[in-house]
Amino acid sequence: MGPVPSSWSFNKFFSIVFVVFAISGEFVAGYYKPSPWRYAHATFYGDETGSETMGGACGYGNLFNSGYGLATAALSTTLFKDGYGCGQCFQIMCVKSKHCYYGNPSTVVTATNLCPPNWYQDSNNGGWCNPPRTHFDMAKPAFMKLANWKAGIIPVAYRRVPCKRSGGMRFQFQGNAYWLLLFVMNVGGAGDIKSMAVKGSRTNWISMSHNWGASYQAFSSLYGQSLSFRVTSYTTGETVYAWNVAPSNWNAGMTYKSSANFR
Repeated sequence: MGPVPSSWSFNKFFSIVFVVFAISGEFVAGYYKPSPWRYAHATFYGDETGSETMGGACGYGNLFNSGYGLATAALSTTLFKDGYGCGQCFQIMCVKSKHCYYGNPSTVVTATNLCPPNWYQDSNNGGWCNPPRTHFDMAKPAFMKLANWKAGIIPVAYRRVPCKRSGGMRFQFQGNAYWLLLFVMNVGGAGDIKSMAVKGSRTNWISMSHNWGASYQAFSSLYGQSLSFRVTSYTTGETVYAWNVAPSNWNAGMTYKSSANFR
């Protein structure tokens, strides 16, 4: 791979992307690349409607409204990483099981929830999400693309893949005039977020702290200002600027779309 330029500059009203560094060959020239295949196990939760998968530890709420639908999974603690795994995309393939459908099909899911440990059960007999196990608890419709659901649990091969999103990142606003809480959705590329900052039309950049899941917060009086955001990927270190995402009359409970996204 040739030298990677340190930055690209675009018009203020579009995204400005800075490539900071590459990790193990998975991030090349502005595009996130699939990781090597690894092995784990997968189960499912809920029913065919996916109603039990709505909400979740990442804070995406109604997954249909958020754009993720039923192609989702809850991650074991090892993968969830205190919420920094939220939004990551995984290609999962059924392997080495009589329950796999013919041809060992695969499917791509987005991480939207945490599969918590169950210390009352052995890690190899019911405590599937106990650390240090790597495990996917999939939405039932996603699991059923791989194997007969009656299997209960199947061995899988998995790898991180680029999250292919339509349009820019979406910012769901919560909080009040003095406390801005954001849930960030539809993140492309590696799909995850390490850090964020907000800039009001009358302020400098203000660092936001990680609240939980895919949410970030700023304790500042920002109402009455149009808002821009600086978003840095957890996996790649790439930073994207989303300018003028929210108008000066923004309100909690609203979701604002940007044109900026990772690739």
